[in-house]
Parts: sequence; structure tokens; C-alpha cells
Amino acid sequence: MLFNSFVFLLGFLPVTYLVFWTLRSASSRYVWLTVTGYVFYGYWDARFCLLMAFSTLVSFTAGLGLLRLPEGSARKLCLIVPIAIDLLLLGFFKYTNFFLQSIHDATGLFGLGLPVPVLQIVLPIGISFYTFHTITYIVDCYRGTIRPTTNLFEFAAYVSLFSQLVAGPIVRFRQIEEDLEHLGVADRRRWLAKGVAFFLWGLLEKVLIADSLAAFVDADLARHETLSTLGAWAAMLGYTFQLYFDFCGYSDMAVGLGFLFGIRIPANFNSPYKALDPADFWRRWHISLSSCLRDYLYIPLGGNRNGELTTVRNLLLTMLIGGIWHGANWTFVIWGGYHGLLLVLYRVSAPVWDHLPRLVRHGGFFILVVVGWVFFRATDVAMAGRLLAAMFVPTRGEMSHHPGFYAVLLFSAWWSMAGPNVWDVLTEYRWKPIHGLAFATVFGACLAVIAGGRQSPFLYFQF
Repeated sequence: MLFNSFVFLLGFLPVTYLVFWTLRSASSRYVWLTVTGYVFYGYWDARFCLLMAFSTLVSFTAGLGLLRLPEGSARKLCLIVPIAIDLLLLGFFKYTNFFLQSIHDATGLFGLGLPVPVLQIVLPIGISFYTFHTITYIVDCYRGTIRPTTNLFEFAAYVSLFSQLVAGPIVRFRQIEEDLEHLGVADRRRWLAKGVAFFLWGLLEKVLIADSLAAFVDADLARHETLSTLGAWAAMLGYTFQLYFDFCGYSDMAVGLGFLFGIRIPANFNSPYKALDPADFWRRWHISLSSCLRDYLYIPLGGNRNGELTTVRNLLLTMLIGGIWHGANWTFVIWGGYHGLLLVLYRVSAPVWDHLPRLVRHGGFFILVVVGWVFFRATDVAMAGRLLAAMFVPTRGEMSHHPGFYAVLLFSAWWSMAGPNVWDVLTEYRWKPIHGLAFATVFGACLAVIAGGRQSPFLYFQF
């Protein structure tokens, strides 16, 4: 079920909202959020609801163990066992065929060509995101950052919260614990206007901007071998903005849905294309993931506490793992390593880079980001190589000549690189009657586009 679909907008969401606010107790609302979360998730493939339920039960049980057991080996098992189970499930469904194919390719380099089976494994949508939810919960319980909940449905509602279930943000339990605890006394009207505003802002980003770009970008990249240098740059710039407005749009809709149900979901984007350097970029892009990688991987590895070489190792390892988290493909490994290398180079060059003119830093780093997105978008390393060759070696070929593409491209470039983001505009939002007309206009325009059949799945669903 997509946020940008009639079944969600005109069916699932109104029913879920009305029933939720009819219920009066926190427990009944936990149950309802859990049920609707599983209905939302099961709309794709009901079989995988069992997998999410199993992961939820394992982590909830471990949390109870951490609540009751004193320090010692048994308590450590409550940390290690559920995390191992979650990672094994994620590894099996997401990386088994990647691992087997890599073995085949590696042995082929030595003329062995070891035959390996290709398993027919269907990747459960959103498994990377809810696995992060359960793991961060267990680690925070073990560290004493949060007190484990004893209410199964409160925890199940957190894991299966439909607003952020399949593509994030990665919401830690401690970030919404207070709102969950007070869900029974939440005021429906308190964040209603803000929730509607955030949701429609995100819907506009996805439907009117990202999907409009996708109509051109997908066609161009499908014939990337024929693109000229200008065509390759135009296609990759289009993808750069498509990806941002697609994922940022989803995150903004998730925040809006959270407000509608009395839960404050934190920001996941802060105008990342305004970044002036790699460190700035990762404070702005996919904030929930970068902060999780920092707090649960980079810092436990030692962070920057044990010398420069160790810091370099930790940066590269963290970003490589962040890359492979995105997908079972060497292109994602390269993308993660590329950004790790950019972070390392910035540590060395910061005294010089930070004193360059702002325009040079902004434009120069943006180009580096676009180059990285080549690996992120390419289906394999060969495609990435062909695109980069076309971009940096003068090449004759084709390019889009549709004026609509360049109009949307220029508008999206201004909006993402110089214009305001949703948090700039709506953090202190107050409802005014005139806004009703604006909301209705945006919603009507989005419905018209959806009715035209141009809606598409969110790009981060595949991760």
C-alpha cells in the first residue's frame, strides 16, 4: 500500500484515523495501531507479517529479560541473542544471493567458476528498517538509556507503526516513548493542522516533483549507453533531485501521519543539498540512519578517540556498512566506501576547504554528491562505469529535449539547494483559514496526477 494511492488516501487512512480517535484508552490504541500496521504491511505480502511478528516477540521478550535480570552473562545473552536473530534474518533474506554470487564471481577470476545455487528468496519490504527499530531498542535497554516496556502491544505498535514501517525514518523507541506512554490522553486537535500540513507537503514533493522527474529520468537511464555527456549529466541531476524529493517526501508524510496520531516523529532531512562538506551532508541526509550508524557503530568502534589511523578505519568501516545496508550490490558498497573516503579526505583538508568561498564549497561538494549517486542508481558496476565515462569524457549521443523535464529540474534544484524545507516553514505552524484552500488545491492536484497513473513506489522501499 502506497501513501500516494487511492486505497490509502481514501480508504485506509480515514478509517484508521476515525477508529483510533474513537478509542479512549492507550491500550486499545496500541492494539489498533498494531492491527492497522500489520494490515498495511500485509497488503504487499501477508506472509511476511509472521516474520515481523517473530522479530517483535523476540525483542520484546529480550527486553523483559533485561528489565529483570541483574548484571551478568544471562543479561548479555538478552542483548546478543535477539540481535543475532535479527541480523541472521536480515542476512538471509537480503544478502544470501549476493554472497553466493560473489563467491561464484571470485572463483571465476581464478578459472574455477564454482557453481552456486541461486535461491528464490523474496526480500520482505521494510525489513532493514524494522530490524533497526528492534536492534536499537535492545541496545538502548541494555545500556539503560530506556526502561523496557512491559506492554506487548505498545512495543508491537512501535515496531509496526505504519507511518514509518517500510521506508523510515528509523525511529528509536526513546524518541517516541513519551508520546506512546501518553497516547490514551492525547488531544486529537493538538497537532491536527500540523499533521495535515506535513503530510500534504510530503505528498506534493513525491507526486508532483519526484514522480515528474522519474518519468524522464527512468527513460533516459534505461538507455544510458546512448547518452551524450550533457545527457548523462542531465539524467543524473534529475535522479539526484528525484531521490531527494522521493525520500524526503516519504519522510515528511511519515512525520505528518505521526502528528495525526499523536506521535512526534523526528526530522529525517534538513536540506542536504545545501551542505558544504561531507560531514555537513551526513548531518542533513537521512538523519535517522546517520545518527544510528554514529551511535551504534562508529562510537562503539572507538570513534575518533584512539588516534588518526583508528578514526580513518572507523569512518571507512561505518560508511561501508551503511552502504551495504542499502542493498545487496557492490554498487552500494562502493557508494558507502566513496562517502567514507570523502569524510576521511575532509578531515585532512578541512583547514583549507573551510576557508574557500562558500559558493565554491557548495558547488564543488554538490558535484561530488552527484558522482556518488551514480553508484547508488546504477544496477551494476558496469553501468556506473559507463555513466561516469560519459559524464567526464566528452561523448556524443542523446539527451532529453522535453522542456517539461528542464522546468521541473530547475525548480527542484532551486527548492532543494536554496529554498526552504518543511521544517523551516512548519515548525511553528499555526492554522489560518486561507490555508484550507491551499491544502485543498495541493491535494486535488496530487489526486489528479495519481488518477493519471503516474504514481510510483517510493525508491527506499527496495532497501
